[in-house]
Amino acid sequence: MYSLTEVYKIGRGPSSSHSMGPEFATNDFLKRYPAAARYEVTLYGSLALTGKGHLTDDAVLSVFKDRRAEVKFDPAKKDLPHPNTMTFAAYSENGAKIGEVTYLSIGGGNITVLGETNSEKSVYPFRNFSDWKRYCHDNSIPLYEGAYRFEPNIRKHLERVWQAMQEAVRRGVAAEGALPGRLHVMRKAKRLFSPVKGELNEDKEKRMIACYAYAVAEENAGGGTIVTAPTCGACGVLPALLVYFKERDNFPDEKIIDALAVAGMIGSVIKTNASVSGAEAGCQAEIGTATAMAAAAASTLFDSNPEEVEYAAEIALEHQLGLTCDPVEGYVQIPCIERNAVAAMRALDSARIAKLLCGTRRISFDLIVQTMYETGKDINARYRETSEGGLAANYKGC
Repeated sequence: MYSLTEVYKIGRGPSSSHSMGPEFATNDFLKRYPAAARYEVTLYGSLALTGKGHLTDDAVLSVFKDRRAEVKFDPAKKDLPHPNTMTFAAYSENGAKIGEVTYLSIGGGNITVLGETNSEKSVYPFRNFSDWKRYCHDNSIPLYEGAYRFEPNIRKHLERVWQAMQEAVRRGVAAEGALPGRLHVMRKAKRLFSPVKGELNEDKEKRMIACYAYAVAEENAGGGTIVTAPTCGACGVLPALLVYFKERDNFPDEKIIDALAVAGMIGSVIKTNASVSGAEAGCQAEIGTATAMAAAAASTLFDSNPEEVEYAAEIALEHQLGLTCDPVEGYVQIPCIERNAVAAMRALDSARIAKLLCGTRRISFDLIVQTMYETGKDINARYRETSEGGLAANYKGC
């Protein structure tokens, strides 16, 4: 299992795989060929089909700055090593190619280089949730301590992550106006923040959780700074619950950090054994993973035992199976923003059901992760972040 720093990355939206990953790839390529006279970047697969809406070309060119660089879109090329494939080429002054590297943006802002060993280092001796749970049981420690023992400095990173999440909520709640792009989607978080006359406490809870999820997802869609949890497109789910319960129950930051550690380990399990890329496995890999992470975090705040945490995460992911990724015009706006809010409430429901019914489950979290990945592979490519099917294809404007 990979470091929690690979799950939680602080950066700009709107997409971890389509803007953050290509930005990291550009920086890497410039280190390899800093003195080239000209650069050319060709985007394939999902990057080519939805790159304009995800601002992929803007992310790449912002790194090249005043260097001569061109971004090309090639949606026709098939038989790719990954749905998010991009090839960088460097040229000399006389036009000779002096270097070429193909990068794969595998989700959550993570990239790999085709033909090179994966730079992500496995820092945990666990392969899956069962290994992690067994280790914690055998050593009589809580689940979050299983993270701290193998990443003793990870709390500092999680503190920065928690701060960035709270700041994204605050900015998103205060912001107004239309999000960038042709859809002219209006920000809604501030509207949701306003009290509703005569509302019940349970209705207020739903409104505030939805408000905070909208706030972060809108910040992401607007190109603001957010935390991948596990991706930009699903970044609003986990912060919505953590900020809400921090405010409602006045949880100390130390307990929030513990919940983040558990949620991050859930994300790492999925990242290790499946995928968090919408282009590879549909939105179930992004929103589904985020829902499982948030459910595990809520369970941790509720002082649930490891069995209850596992059950909560399993419920959350199981009922997102088959969820397609069909962003309208390639923007991380419709249905993505609203989907973050719905997922946040579903995560809380999952944690509460697990608390009530633990001991009755028959499905392990590891089995659901395997099933999610197999399901994602079976989803038609039109519904895996290509905007060629589903809502994206049917939407004709208001």
